[in-house]
Amino acid sequence: MCKFFSFVTVGSKKYYFNWQDRQKLLQSNPENYEPDSHSSIAKFFNIDEDKCNKFEFNPIIKEFLVDQINIKDNQALAKKWVEKLNFKKVIEPLIIHEIVHPFKITPPEITERHIELLKQWASVGDSVGDSVWDSVRDFVWTSVWAYISSYFDLKIWECIEHEKGKNPFQPCIDLWNEGLVPSFDGEVWRLHGGEKAEILYTWNKNE
Repeated sequence: MCKFFSFVTVGSKKYYFNWQDRQKLLQSNPENYEPDSHSSIAKFFNIDEDKCNKFEFNPIIKEFLVDQINIKDNQALAKKWVEKLNFKKVIEPLIIHEIVHPFKITPPEITERHIELLKQWASVGDSVGDSVWDSVRDFVWTSVWAYISSYFDLKIWECIEHEKGKNPFQPCIDLWNEGLVPSFDGEVWRLHGGEKAEILYTWNKNE
């Protein structure tokens, strides 16, 4: 199965679905094109699928994959091109930045600012609603999902109250980037940090 981001080349020409193409396909797609399918790309641009080279690139982890070489091997040039591609042309809301592994960061001393960020993050749970929050509250996955949101610049986030144009999950992202990961067991909030994800701070919002 093709992955994001897929493109094909014919000689020095590169073909892919840009942001405008993807938006149009969301509105009307009678041919059932898939934006990151090499076959769809070839069909859309009237290219013989057996006379093009097929590549994939993950802009987050910088992984370049050669799917198929059908004509003159140009993978070195294709790799060089895609590594410099402005991915705003592909997914306009996408934000490319380095992956932060919070438990590989030496955690800071907990300050009032960190506590305030934790409380702000707890209030996000109140905004989402108990039925959603309760289903995931025992896991750090809520923090993982919040961090993933840092890769997108969206004006509106569905199913949550927030100030327009601002990421409602930013308090958790800010903690994550400093090596602190929040968790919640239904009663007590915690901040974890360090290689062993030790508990560095606890807060019972009901007290």
